[in-house]
Amino acid sequence: MFLLAAPTIIDDLLLKFFSEQTVNYIIWPLIQVGLVVVITTGWVAYATYLERKISAFMQARLGPMRVGPWGLLQPIADGLKLLTKEDFVPENADRWIFFVAPYIAVVAAFVVMAVVPFGPDWAVITDVNIGVLFVLAVSSVGVLALILAGWSSNSKYALLGALRSSAQMVSYEVSMGLAIIGALMFARTLSLSGVVGAQASNSIWFVLYQPIGFIIFLISGIAENNRAPFDLPEAESELVAGFHTEYSGFRWSLFFMAEYAAMVVVTAVATTLYLGGWYFPFVYKLEAAGYHNLYVVISLIVFLAKAGLLLYLYFWLRWTLPRFRYDQLMDLGWKWMLPAALINIVMTAVGVTVIQGLDGYNGMHTISSLNNGLALTVSGKVIAIAIGIANLFLTAGILSLINWR
Repeated sequence: MFLLAAPTIIDDLLLKFFSEQTVNYIIWPLIQVGLVVVITTGWVAYATYLERKISAFMQARLGPMRVGPWGLLQPIADGLKLLTKEDFVPENADRWIFFVAPYIAVVAAFVVMAVVPFGPDWAVITDVNIGVLFVLAVSSVGVLALILAGWSSNSKYALLGALRSSAQMVSYEVSMGLAIIGALMFARTLSLSGVVGAQASNSIWFVLYQPIGFIIFLISGIAENNRAPFDLPEAESELVAGFHTEYSGFRWSLFFMAEYAAMVVVTAVATTLYLGGWYFPFVYKLEAAGYHNLYVVISLIVFLAKAGLLLYLYFWLRWTLPRFRYDQLMDLGWKWMLPAALINIVMTAVGVTVIQGLDGYNGMHTISSLNNGLALTVSGKVIAIAIGIANLFLTAGILSLINWR
């Protein structure tokens, strides 16, 4: 009960000492940022534990069991170990860039979370009208950290890993950006909160309209995070450890903190764009009944549950699929993902045009409102979903023709 009343109590307490404008635009954002950083850091620590436990379950093993009950204190032990290890720097490395690169990777991953709507009202740090562009722009900076780390190490293995990461980023960043255009055609806004609002007001998830866009975005996101089976920049069988070969101790751990934080970003954005974000049917009735804080907390839990399912997919794929060869990685990016994303844009545009054209034709009503995205009637939703499913088969057919050997 204290959790549900806490925001109101804190707000009343702050208003005794500060003006309403200071509380709303300075103090509350700082509190929200602090919570997101602490929770995400905790997630990064225990994501390694979860991954080891899940992989052990898949392989009929126990996983970490020694430190604490069921091995729950293993992440703390790992953190202490990394803090006390020697911080080795290669003799001929570019020391300043070598030191700064890991921090760039971490900051780029964490900054993106400022625009992610984890829930309604006080669960949103900030809502900008170009939130989607902000996510794509800032998340790309993280790849530059990998390039700087590889180049500054003065190591051939690290440099090759950095070059691989840059090529991989170019290959999949384009597909990721194009994949979300279909969802934005229905949302009619670049605000992430606006995208969730469009799905909530129309009582539907955009994954039903955009199944191929969701698949492309998820695959491109996994490749962008350098996660298996796309972990070519740090392929240990070829490059020792890739771009972070020369890093040790705490600086080495920062790269993995950035990797797991970037995983949170990709799953959070995918949840926002395609799975309705914090929206879930009938939860809004709590707001109507006057339980505002309970409504926000449950919506936040809904968001975390959806993102958690996608995060489990990361772990599942790592222990299911073997690592791609580099030529396969490039083929998938340029010959499959990119054409599929372009086909999806064309088909979505055709679908939206057809739905708008049918509205009012022979008494048919397909559009209920344009105030909060493209809100469709039941018949409009059926047509949009049918076009989305047909797009799956059409895309599969065209890609088969393009890549026929």
